[in-house]
Amino acid sequence: MFSNRQGVIVWLFSLKNAKALRRFGNIHYVSRRMKYVVLYCSQEEANGLAEKLAAMPFVKKVELSYKPFLKTEYENSKPDKAKEYDYRVGL
Repeated sequence: MFSNRQGVIVWLFSLKNAKALRRFGNIHYVSRRMKYVVLYCSQEEANGLAEKLAAMPFVKKVELSYKPFLKTEYENSKPDKAKEYDYRVGL
């Protein structure tokens, strides 16, 4: 039921058309100062959606997020003993 999602960053010329992007996915964030929109869609349709969005006249640039492809399990994830002692003492 849960599908993998991928973020799509859409750079706009003007924010007037930011609401029009709602039909392509879930809008997560809109930056008014830098004029970009972060929206999420399923990972299978992300490449096709990026091409479709890039062809729109109000879109400056489209970037795909690399987060689904990054490794999030770290090899040396043991905490430092000195820091662990400080946390227990309450410093």
